[in-house]
Amino acid sequence: MEIKQQLRISQQLVMTPQLQQAIKLLQLSRLELIDEIRKELDANPMLADDEIDPRPRDQTDRSAPTPMGNERPVEERVGETERVEPDVDMGHRALEKKGEEIDWEQFLENRALQAPLPSQRGGFDDLPPIEQNLTRPANLPDHLMWQLHMSDFNDVERRFAELVIGNLDDKGYLDLRGTEREDGTRTPDLSVDDLAVEAGLDPEDAPEVLRLLQEFDPVGACARDLRECLHVQAVVFGYDEFELAVIDRHLHNLEKHNYQAIARDLKVPVEEVYEAAQEIQKLESRPARNFTDTDDKTISITPDVYVIKDGDRFVVLDNDRGVQRLYINEALTKQMLRDPHAKEFIGEKLRNAQWLMRAIEQRRKTIIRVTECIVEKQRDFFERGVAFLRPMILRDVAETVGMHESTISRVTTNKYVHTPQGLFELKYFFNSSIRRVADDDIASESVKQAIKKIIEEEDKSNPYSDQAIVELLENREGIQIARRTVAKYREMLGILASSRRKKLF
Repeated sequence: MEIKQQLRISQQLVMTPQLQQAIKLLQLSRLELIDEIRKELDANPMLADDEIDPRPRDQTDRSAPTPMGNERPVEERVGETERVEPDVDMGHRALEKKGEEIDWEQFLENRALQAPLPSQRGGFDDLPPIEQNLTRPANLPDHLMWQLHMSDFNDVERRFAELVIGNLDDKGYLDLRGTEREDGTRTPDLSVDDLAVEAGLDPEDAPEVLRLLQEFDPVGACARDLRECLHVQAVVFGYDEFELAVIDRHLHNLEKHNYQAIARDLKVPVEEVYEAAQEIQKLESRPARNFTDTDDKTISITPDVYVIKDGDRFVVLDNDRGVQRLYINEALTKQMLRDPHAKEFIGEKLRNAQWLMRAIEQRRKTIIRVTECIVEKQRDFFERGVAFLRPMILRDVAETVGMHESTISRVTTNKYVHTPQGLFELKYFFNSSIRRVADDDIASESVKQAIKKIIEEEDKSNPYSDQAIVELLENREGIQIARRTVAKYREMLGILASSRRKKLF
């Protein structure tokens, strides 16, 4: 072994800070980009936006304040001094003379006894605060806590009830499973007795307090599983013993519509099982259905680009509303450049500002360019709807615009486009192809919509099986697809299997 020098020529890709910043900005969503711009505005004094006015005010503007703050321009004050000063002096003398004749104590006493005059002002001063006009949907924990405050629980029982309400899941069930730690391990599962010990309640009293909570509105909330949820509702609503037995012992058979097994086990006619199942279906399996933490009316997505039809062609426009327009703070730059010790600092900040503005502009042009390519390849979709969506992959757009597939993936992630057909994520237009018998390939998203349409039109008492959907797709649309693919697409659409879609009543 020895130490020696070698001269070698090689090529390698160096990720400069400018390139890293451009890649980072490219994959940011609209809201993330706005936050990033705000951070850069706070960190770089050379940057300015519309809220920061770096331009000096026009000195001829008489509405602008002068350096003294309350003096008027000289040309307005010339010739007025001799005329104004005597008037002011005479006014002071008249006021002093009149002040000697007024009994100010009597004046203030009479004014205090007068009723206040009604306000004649209109507008925002008379309106209540905006916070009093804002409303938000009531979520299930708040609704239960309101009922808890109205109850006659003691302090210990109230603490236990608060722990129960604080451990409800999105369905309204009591979820005491452990949570996953950052290192990958899980915390141990809890029980009702553990909550009782933490609240200082006797574990023997915990089931009774939990039962009272489950009878709050909505009935069945705070249950630990579906069986307990339905059982509590059946008891409160006065169901008979036979229906309670079906809930407690045959919920799995009830879900599969296996009424014969229930009739054999409980030794009753199958007609009675039908009647019991019809009544049980009226119960609520998800107590938190009408309660939500998020107001759907406030959820809004601001598109990054717009696709507008102008005659026979589609025009792509970027949406810059809400995104600050950045420029160099020229006034501050000129002022700080006078200091020779600050030139190096100013130079670095100016370069960073120019890189940021250039990266934001490049991001905007790239999104528009990719969207124009998507519009060109998916013109039938924009003209006629989802059923005419063509198969397309990242490579198709990358080859057309002359970019790498990873760049196209970053551009289309968390970016939305407003089209004549609705609001879509840019990734929505990339679909795998499904073969057709005698026509061009069709996009997988179009196949999903075709499956959804077939299921919506089926007879609910005799729903189509997955194999029947396969045959219908081939006969109607000429789409060749496997049964397991239909099952996968059906699950992605949130549609149950045929045995669970069947409605007997």
